[in-house]
Formats: sequence, C-alpha cells, structure tokens
Amino acid sequence: MAKLNITPGCIVLIAGFDDIPEHSFCVDEVFEDFVTGMALSGSLAGEYGEPDLELVVRVLST
Repeated sequence: MAKLNITPGCIVLIAGFDDIPEHSFCVDEVFEDFVTGMALSGSLAGEYGEPDLELVVRVLST
C-alpha cells in the first residue's frame, strides 16, 4: 500500500470495522501508527476517535 500524505486538518476515509461502516474523519494530529480527530459521518459522527493508520483508506481532502 502506498504511503498516504495525512496531515492535520485533512479529511480521510476510515475503513469499516466491527459493526461500524466506513466513514469520513477529520484529522487533528498524526502519530506514528494512529491519528486523532473527529468522525464526520456515519454512526460515530461528532465523536472523538483514535483510529489506527491501517484503517485509513484514502485522503478525501487536504
């Protein structure tokens, strides 16, 4: 998988996991193996999260 250029403020698509479908996510901070921020869509919309970088499918906007 190609390395994605993920930066604070960008919107990414998070892959579905458990019973949560894929959703857009606004990145606040980028760490070595996870990001922090807020879910923008789906059942987690408005919720803070710390998804693993492995769950980022693609960058939707920068």
